[in-house]
Amino acid sequence: MYHGQTTSKGPSNSTQIYQQPPRLLIVHIALPSWADLCSNLCEALQNFFSLACSLMGPSRMSLFSLYVVQNQHECILPFVQVKGNFARLQACISELRILQREGCFRPQATSLQLAIKDGLQQFKQYSGHMTTSAALTYTSLEITVLTSQPGKEVVKQLEEGLKDTDIVRVRRLQVVEITKGVLECMDSASPVEEASNDESSILGTDIDLQTIDNDIVSMEIFFKAWLHNNGTDQEHVHLLLPSRSFSDISRARENPMCLKCDLQERLLSPSLLPGTADGSLRMDDPKGDFSTLYQMVSQSSASRYKLRVIKALKSSGVCESLTYGLPFILRPTSCWQLEWDELETNQQHFHALCHSLLKREWVLLAKGEPLSQGHSLREPASTFYVILPSRSPTLLVKAVATRELMLPSPFPLLPEDMPDDSRKTVESMLDDLELEPTYNPLQVWSHLYSHLSSTFAKPQGPLHPRWESRALRKHPRKAGPLQTNRVRATVAPLPMTPAPGRAPKMPAASKASSDVFFQPSMEEEEEEADEEYPSGP
Repeated sequence: MYHGQTTSKGPSNSTQIYQQPPRLLIVHIALPSWADLCSNLCEALQNFFSLACSLMGPSRMSLFSLYVVQNQHECILPFVQVKGNFARLQACISELRILQREGCFRPQATSLQLAIKDGLQQFKQYSGHMTTSAALTYTSLEITVLTSQPGKEVVKQLEEGLKDTDIVRVRRLQVVEITKGVLECMDSASPVEEASNDESSILGTDIDLQTIDNDIVSMEIFFKAWLHNNGTDQEHVHLLLPSRSFSDISRARENPMCLKCDLQERLLSPSLLPGTADGSLRMDDPKGDFSTLYQMVSQSSASRYKLRVIKALKSSGVCESLTYGLPFILRPTSCWQLEWDELETNQQHFHALCHSLLKREWVLLAKGEPLSQGHSLREPASTFYVILPSRSPTLLVKAVATRELMLPSPFPLLPEDMPDDSRKTVESMLDDLELEPTYNPLQVWSHLYSHLSSTFAKPQGPLHPRWESRALRKHPRKAGPLQTNRVRATVAPLPMTPAPGRAPKMPAASKASSDVFFQPSMEEEEEEADEEYPSGP
């Protein structure tokens, strides 16, 4: 559970439940392991961004930047809006593919810390040039370091190297160690493991350590977690359970046990993706096929959306044909505004509820309590939900039909006696099928990634063709034919206001950094093209 510093504490609106903080990804490259990681990482990033850039509705990812750290640090993608920038993201991934895979280099011990400081400075500079209303969205940054080096050593290195750095605007800093093995059995949809953090961090923001396997599926799942709403400013849902301490039903209704929960999607709706078979009928609806629960939660910043449990049902007594819409997951809240004792008690009660429902083979029927309608005399329509337990500390919520929605289904029961010829024919056909104990979605793919990628226009040439062509004419690269078209997008902070009597000390790469935010003049552009940009200070 992460409880780092968060600077945005205002109430959410209907779009903020989708919005994730700006993200900085730093790929820490070490040879020879990079040769084993490169293709998997690039394929996972390509698949993820084809999905993230295609989702309709409010943007779930705001800003993204990518650095690589070899012998020095280098920014190959300055901060850009994710939505509408698939071509730039694809060009950035192409940059990763052609990085050096063999040979050796002498890495500098401070390169990783410098990449973090440089990225943080770029973020401050970017948000400083935004309008006041837009800048409120970019108050904090999440930084992820992908490395094949031992994760604990990288964490210690960062703790020591950043102890004198102002990282108050870093919402989360995590180190992700990519293990050398591959995922042997894809039976789990969550291969990301969070390591225990026994040592207290010397930074104001804790450094999370995670490990993922070196395969495309595991990396995809890690990146897809960026699409979740993981904000901790407030809990999303209050699950109200009748209290046994009251024999009077009316008193139990007025004083129920309240479990504070966060809401999480179980899967993406196909209706949010263009051109998919399931979403073609809802292309005019930018919200997609969300159930009422998620829409109501996104609008309930002042008062939490409430699910009031009204009765228990046998698990076998709920027909699947009566549920509709996308399922959602409830989990114990991690809201930072709650006291630690309250968080712990709430989590224990939540886990006890999951255990008890599994043991009894029960599900819960709950009524969604609409938000206040002011002084309206009309009673708003209610939505009902079934809440199902699982082996994980989560509850699955599915909307269930009511009398008003039911259509007649005059289907008779199956006949008990079947003709022998028909039964033998069908059973012989069924015996030829391969039988699996469970359905594993990670082993089933629909070529959706390639379809989404094909819907975007292909990038035409390098991002700065005039600059690159002049630079190549004046300073031909020595690295081999594969790097002749490579666009180096090294970015360094703009110069800060120097103290009186002192000249500002700047890295060489900073001379060309301002073109990320300001359009350079033709003279400045010619001067920049005559220089060979180093990757670090």
